[in-house]
Amino acid sequence: MTIGYFLTGTDTGVGKTRVGTAIARGLAARGLDVRVRKPVESGCPDIDGMPVPQDAEALRLAAGAREPLERVCRFRLRTPVSPERAAALEGLRFDAEALRDACMADAGGDVLLVEGAGGFCSPVAPGALNADLAAALGLPVVLVVADRLGAINHALLTLEAIARRGLHVAALVLSRHGDAGDAGMDNAADLARWSGRAVDVLPPGAAAGPSAWAEDAARLATLVERLAPRA
Repeated sequence: MTIGYFLTGTDTGVGKTRVGTAIARGLAARGLDVRVRKPVESGCPDIDGMPVPQDAEALRLAAGAREPLERVCRFRLRTPVSPERAAALEGLRFDAEALRDACMADAGGDVLLVEGAGGFCSPVAPGALNADLAAALGLPVVLVVADRLGAINHALLTLEAIARRGLHVAALVLSRHGDAGDAGMDNAADLARWSGRAVDVLPPGAAAGPSAWAEDAARLATLVERLAPRA
């Protein structure tokens, strides 16, 4: 039986894909069949005249490249804005149901990992937020929070939004990027205290690539163990 998770963030650029590649690589290294989906991606660079989704490709490779990129990411947009806005600008039509269908198509294997686009309440399709896609899928949520000033506010607001949609939070990950910021700040401890949840911390790491994915998987080994299906 396949288990699944919806990977989202408190904002765009918080490190969702880095966390996703770490989880995918960690689960795949255990011999699990990991299926990844990023049903829509905007800001795709043109390669040979075609928009190529960089985040989706990283997830695909980290999971073991079992599936074609077309299945991992069905809708690709060039404009670096929300998918809803990019679709309107580029004349591409899809809705939340189409995104859900793209996530579930051929989604066998042991684990399904779906990454949203932007933050939990970012527009992902005409009339729909990532939150609506998450609710339609009904998967437990892995929430990624950037370790910076304001993290507690962003995390608690997002946790409330997740709870309002009746979704379970599988993990809360604090993602660190370079300088930790204010020396007096301890978002990991404060977030655990205010949320009442365990907080996994991903420290700054190297650029993306197979070795970086493996290193990050090792850093999040406890999280990967919790997310792995039980025999």
